[in-house]
This record gives sequence, structure tokens and C-alpha cells, in this order.
Amino acid sequence: MKKETKITVDNLSFSYSGKKAVEDISIEVETNSVLALIGPSGCGKSTFLRCINRMNDIIPGISYNGDIKIDDKSIFSNEYDITSLRRKVGMVFQKSNPFPKTIADNIAYGMRVNGIKDKYVIENKIEETLKATALWDEVKDRLNDSAMTLSGGQQQRLCIARTIAIEPEIILMDEPASALDPVSTLKIEELVQDLKKKYTIVIVTHNMQQAARVSDITAFFYIGKLIEIDSTEKIFTNPSNEMTENYITGKFG
Repeated sequence: MKKETKITVDNLSFSYSGKKAVEDISIEVETNSVLALIGPSGCGKSTFLRCINRMNDIIPGISYNGDIKIDDKSIFSNEYDITSLRRKVGMVFQKSNPFPKTIADNIAYGMRVNGIKDKYVIENKIEETLKATALWDEVKDRLNDSAMTLSGGQQQRLCIARTIAIEPEIILMDEPASALDPVSTLKIEELVQDLKKKYTIVIVTHNMQQAARVSDITAFFYIGKLIEIDSTEKIFTNPSNEMTENYITGKFG
């Protein structure tokens, strides 16, 4: 049975100061699925990812054409203010970026900003999100320690816990494991598989094996264009486009 469509991208183009970074992209992402974006460096993957929560808007001289809809509502409409969009669409960056606060305060921060003051609600959410990111057993006795005392992999899982604490519906991940060791990378990949039960996930990765392991759908980008999008299994076993095949077999990139 086909799932509902969560994100619909229609003929999206995005330019920095008149120079096109992504061109004429159309993609549908189903609810509770993982879309992986692959392609060589500088091909527009991260730019496209940041269009989904309009994070590129802070850059001077940008322009959009086309549309992005979440639950069939355009994110460019006047009804969709940026704050509510970013509450609905969380973001996890390549480099873990915990706040210089305690482990507990990292998670509580976004909740407090969104007006949640009830101590009991906050404490429950801290435990819930740390369990969801497989961190609780590792940090439950040191919640008042600085987040900076955690390892790189733990910091990245804390950033994911902080993201889901404000209950988004979509999580964008920009190479979330690229700076991590293999054990921490595996934990992040397991976490992505677990999180898709509740969230819709779009992940940028340079790691072909990672895309094959974690995603349902894979999109191959090259020089700002979407070359091919299909089920991950088909992309990695029988791609339709010769350029896709050349990229995944390591002939360029």
C-alpha cells in the first residue's frame, strides 16, 4: 500500500546571486521513509536539503523558482512562517554542534524557546529523547555534565535528541556521520532506521554503502541536476542512467 506523500518538490530551482545551484528538481518523499541524496561534492545536495526548511534564506542574493510542499501546503506561502516551518522540519548538521550547556539543557533549550515551562514535561522529554537516540544508558547519571564532555558520536546523537525534542515531522540530515568513527557511524545508521517509524528523513551522504543501508529511495545529483531517483535497491543494482552507474561504481566522483 502506497504511503502518503509528505514532501512534494515541483520544478525547484535555486540560485545564489543569479548562479543556479540546483535546477528544475522534482521529487516526492513518502511519509515515514528515508530519502538519500548522493552525488559528488558541490553537486547541490546540501543546497537542496536546506531549501526544504528554507535555511538558505539567510544568504543574501538568493532566489527560488518552483515550489516545495509539505502535507500539500507550499512552504513559500504567507501562511507558512519560518519559525513554524523549522519546528516541523528539524536539521542535523555534518559537524555535531551541541550548545555549551549541560546534556539536559541541550534538550530542554528548544522546548523552553517554544514556551514549554513545565519541569515534569521537560524531564520526561529529556529521558524519552535520550532513550530514542540510544543515549540514556550512557548519560543518565551525568545529565548535569557539559555536553562538551561527550564523545563525537555521543554529541551527534545528542544533537538528534535535541532535534526530536520539539517533535518535528521531518528530519534533514547533512552527512551526519561523516566525521565519526565506524562504531559511532553504525549507531547513527541504526538510529535513522529506528527514527523513520515516526519521522520522514532526508539524508545527504557521500558514503554509498550508507545510502544503500539506510534509505528506501535514493536520488543521484550531478552539477545541480537530479539525474535519477528510484528505489535504493534499483539505484544500486540496476540504475537506469549510465551516469548513475558510473558514479556508484566509482568511475568518477
